[in-house]
Amino acid sequence: MRVSLFITCLVDSFFPSVGESMVKVLRRLGVTVTFDPRQTCCGQPAFNTGYRQYAHELAKRFLNIFAEADYIVAPSGSCVSMVKHYYGELFKDDPTLTRQAREVGARVYELSDFLVNVLGVEDVGARYHGRVTYHDACHLLRELRIKDEPRRLIRAVRDIEFVEMDNADQCCGFGGTFSVKLADVSGAMAHDKIEGIKRTNADVVVASDSSCLMQLAGVLSRRGLSIKPMHLAELLAMGE
Repeated sequence: MRVSLFITCLVDSFFPSVGESMVKVLRRLGVTVTFDPRQTCCGQPAFNTGYRQYAHELAKRFLNIFAEADYIVAPSGSCVSMVKHYYGELFKDDPTLTRQAREVGARVYELSDFLVNVLGVEDVGARYHGRVTYHDACHLLRELRIKDEPRRLIRAVRDIEFVEMDNADQCCGFGGTFSVKLADVSGAMAHDKIEGIKRTNADVVVASDSSCLMQLAGVLSRRGLSIKPMHLAELLAMGE
């Protein structure tokens, strides 16, 4: 099987180990991965802040770059949701682009969705000694309806102890520019989330979006807590 990687802005700029881990996991499962260096942003930041013209240009570029891909896999529910759910709105006045958006959108997958529902794999050969909890990223849970897949992958990691937090589906408060425009509210939500994580006594909090982990990492660091934020791809790449 051949997969085209979609390595999102945050992963490319701040968390390259997440992209490298995704490649490691996919190759371990026998998947051939390709990366088109022409790829840029999916357009979500511009779309969410009202710059529809810029979002339109970036979305059209995305469709052209991935037009021939069999599968497109990304380590982010947020960006995948943008392609699947909002490209149609951007191109609503152009039937040709609307059709292309529908066709490409059907071939875009978030990593855990691809592993469990396309490859049919839960045990990816990972091993981790420690106590882990999981945070549901909003776009992954509420727009892509992916809840069980990451948990099934985590539970299949050898030697791991998985524990649910009592507010796993509660937003971390990042929300892109929301965290800038309403910093106090965003910070309060993050601190509340951290309290839920602390009550699990976990060593690691795992999520499927780097944006959430960046938000949580900031609060964990400022509070001097030793809990480690980790992307799901990084966890699944461990232990060979």
